[in-house]
Amino acid sequence: MINKDDVKHIAKLARLGIAEGEIDKFQKDLAAILDFIEKLKEVDVEDTEATSQVTGLENKTRQDWGEKKEEKTRQSILANIPERKEDYIKVKTVLE
Repeated sequence: MINKDDVKHIAKLARLGIAEGEIDKFQKDLAAILDFIEKLKEVDVEDTEATSQVTGLENKTRQDWGEKKEEKTRQSILANIPERKEDYIKVKTVLE
């Protein structure tokens, strides 16, 4: 059985803020999930073939081609960029 300290620890790892009143609910929910996983362990899957999906559908892809713009169009686009250096556009950092 999962205890209240385990629930608090899991919530901290998942960066979830839970109130004291919610701990009992999550304790029951997590215990039910773990019980279900134990039930799944009882299923005999010895002769079952591994599969990633069962529908037989496949992704359809197309070739991705770049489009060369005329120099005039290219320069008019670059002229509207607030921060640029030569032909490069400065963007905000997305990774820290």
